[in-house]
Amino acid sequence: METASNFGIILSRTIGWIYFFAWSISFYPQAILNWRRKRVHGLSIDFLWYNVFGFACYTIFNLAFFSSEQIRKEYRDRNNGKDNLVQINDVAFSLHALILSTITLVQTFIYKVYQSQQISTVAFSLMSILLFFSSSLLFGAIFGLCHWIDLLYYLSYVKLCFSFIKYVPQAYLNFKRRSTVGWSIYNILLDFTGGILSIFQLVLDAYLQDNWHGILGDYVKLGLGFLSISFDLLFMTQHYILYRNREDPDILDILPDENSESTLLIAPQSDKQLNRYV
Repeated sequence: METASNFGIILSRTIGWIYFFAWSISFYPQAILNWRRKRVHGLSIDFLWYNVFGFACYTIFNLAFFSSEQIRKEYRDRNNGKDNLVQINDVAFSLHALILSTITLVQTFIYKVYQSQQISTVAFSLMSILLFFSSSLLFGAIFGLCHWIDLLYYLSYVKLCFSFIKYVPQAYLNFKRRSTVGWSIYNILLDFTGGILSIFQLVLDAYLQDNWHGILGDYVKLGLGFLSISFDLLFMTQHYILYRNREDPDILDILPDENSESTLLIAPQSDKQLNRYV
């Protein structure tokens, strides 16, 4: 029985690091694609901002749950003495994801083609409101008006919210352009793999610890897994079935201006040059 338990622990850790690498590597194809194309047309700016904001919240959540004894105690007090299921690979993934998401966002300032390629008013307003409430809870925790774990749970809600809505602008942009050119499919395939393994590890850990409530206690990880899988299936459908034509619909030498208020910033590469990287 002990041998089976040890094997389960080793299997869980192995799965954890495999999904860590799959999810972590998934951030590189888009950044590499942007660098090789020297443009970010076809990539939703709102998606990138949501990504950075969300992973900042997720990183704080994982770091606190993994390393803070006070947070771990508050969690045990609310969950019949059970420990939370956040592991070191969760911390490593969220921190790495935050760094790579930030790098990709910075690329949009370097490879911007149109002045209109910027965060939307809706996205800016939403993040400002959520940041205001985060600050309010922070001051509440500092002055003892609420528990620190309440602030962390709020941040996890924010991450889940962004994990859902962040894909919507990109999915709509693909639909509007009838193309996935500029949006790397490789990050989707890797993300899909990571989502499957993440959920499997969470279920396995709950089984090994006989703590099925722990699945709901780490609902951020559970929700991230299911959301990733759902939207990855949508993007794979768009890329491989609905919009199989790899010609870029935004040929800038044919359409020199995106709209009446846009300003062209850099000269485009040829259509052939742009599409060979997709």
